[in-house]
Amino acid sequence: MSKEVVIIDYGMGNLHSVTKAIAAVGGKPIITADKEVIAKTEKIILPGVGAFGDCMANLHKSGLVPLIMELLNSGKPFLGICLGMQVLFEGSDEAPGVEGLGYFKGQVKYLQTSHKIPHMGWNKLSLKNASPLLDEAEGEFVYFVHSFHCEPEDKSLITAVCDYGMEVTASVGKGNVQAFQFHPEKSSRAGLSLLKKFVEM
Repeated sequence: MSKEVVIIDYGMGNLHSVTKAIAAVGGKPIITADKEVIAKTEKIILPGVGAFGDCMANLHKSGLVPLIMELLNSGKPFLGICLGMQVLFEGSDEAPGVEGLGYFKGQVKYLQTSHKIPHMGWNKLSLKNASPLLDEAEGEFVYFVHSFHCEPEDKSLITAVCDYGMEVTASVGKGNVQAFQFHPEKSSRAGLSLLKKFVEM
């Protein structure tokens, strides 16, 4: 089993933190935008911080969208983190009219809560549906920074939620494709445990 993990570099993402975390759990991180390298690597991470519209613009500009769609449907382990999770959906309140990758049916919605926006800091995971990465994560605290969350049409895709004055989608998954709204690379021991499971998939 290869422990090489491609971290897709499309100009948006906390690449250093993710790279450091993958290396810390025994993975071999490769930061690249090279399509050939991405295509031949067995595990893929799509990171992201920033705005939905900018993210999709950068992905289209880099010419990576067809390859990412191919990878999502390839059976290879694929992990979306934060904005990298949101763009797997069809669209976002943050960027009306901008189409996401649409791998998951549903929309990214502004957090409708009386709590402070953005949702920033540690919050506790409550597991919903089975995930190969989250089976031991019930009650773990992980780190969030976001103002929008994903609302899949198929609620069975939701693998974990947290409470922030409303039920917030913390993660989704379907087969080889898993995605976290929180930042595992900033989530201390709990986050490293999740990334280790991904490296070992």
